Amino acid sequence: MPETNPSAQHFLDLIKKSRRGKFKIYIGMSAGVGKTFRMLQEAHALLRNGIDVKIGYIETHNRKETHDLLDGLPVIPRRRLFYKGKELDELDVQAVISLRPEVVIVDELAHTNIEGSKNDKRWQDVLEILEAGINVISAVNIQHIESLNEEVKSITGVEVKERIPDSVLGVADEVVNIDLTADELITRLKEGKIYKPEKIQTALNNFFKADHILQLRELALKEVASQVERKVESEIPRLVGSKREKFLACISSNESTARHVIRKTARLASYYNSKWFVLYVQTPRESQDKIALDKQRHLINNFKLATEMGAEIIRVQDSNISEAIIQVAEQRQITTICLGKPHINLLRVILATNVFNNLLKKLSASDIDLVILS
Repeated sequence: MPETNPSAQHFLDLIKKSRRGKFKIYIGMSAGVGKTFRMLQEAHALLRNGIDVKIGYIETHNRKETHDLLDGLPVIPRRRLFYKGKELDELDVQAVISLRPEVVIVDELAHTNIEGSKNDKRWQDVLEILEAGINVISAVNIQHIESLNEEVKSITGVEVKERIPDSVLGVADEVVNIDLTADELITRLKEGKIYKPEKIQTALNNFFKADHILQLRELALKEVASQVERKVESEIPRLVGSKREKFLACISSNESTARHVIRKTARLASYYNSKWFVLYVQTPRESQDKIALDKQRHLINNFKLATEMGAEIIRVQDSNISEAIIQVAEQRQITTICLGKPHINLLRVILATNVFNNLLKKLSASDIDLVILS
């Protein structure tokens, strides 16, 4: 049977999926909602039911009620490392794989590993454990999801540095929201159940403002709802003849606009559980011998970001940008083209530039949608 046969490929995918460990992620709107507490409760329940569950890495933040739940749970010793004169510890991936528990609990999914570790990020450690056939339960806060980075920054005024690609959530077999009201979370903070007393007032004046919490809570609820819809889409057969969405994010060498287009398109593709691509059309004025070094660096970083978020990168050389976009869209059977919002009035751009003019003319004769991302 040829490899391109859809039924054969589907069967191969099922085999690979059956060999991979199951992955459960708890999502919260912020620190202190009870993700770690819930994971430890689940570990005790699994242990009572005869499941070989072990703690790979847990961060209790010295919260007594959470720390007490560690009693009676088998813990895999952490890997001890010296970094910049300090002794630090990390998840011991090889120990987890060697012991092969049925389920391992791994906290702080967005954590950055110590320099010199095999993987840069803990989510990469988790994927390695899953590939070894071990089931993983982990946790992450909504602000650590890559495509929401700009939205979270606009809400809180803080750019979160540790992030996970949306594709990691896409791998999860189950995503569960740990939800509290804003009042409940603020009460927990004031009672000293989240941070030490000296940090409470600063937290209340900044990240833990009621309006911030409400907006982050909305993001978390939307994300989990989107994951449920995606699971339904993947597990319930699609109707014959139904349209399969494919998104094409068109970027330039402009760093911030390109990053914005990538993240917004990733959200759309994630919502529709769809394949997506990032296209960069290299014009003669941005050829390898003419493009500025900083623009080259920005492009490379944005390609890396898009790849981590699940996109396929397409680079073409063409002096006619609109023709190149249409050609790629037709070749890849794109349903929606995504462009960044121009820095000047859109109507003036459409009237004044051949790129938009030609693109709109071409698209008007096709079934491809055009989205201008604000």
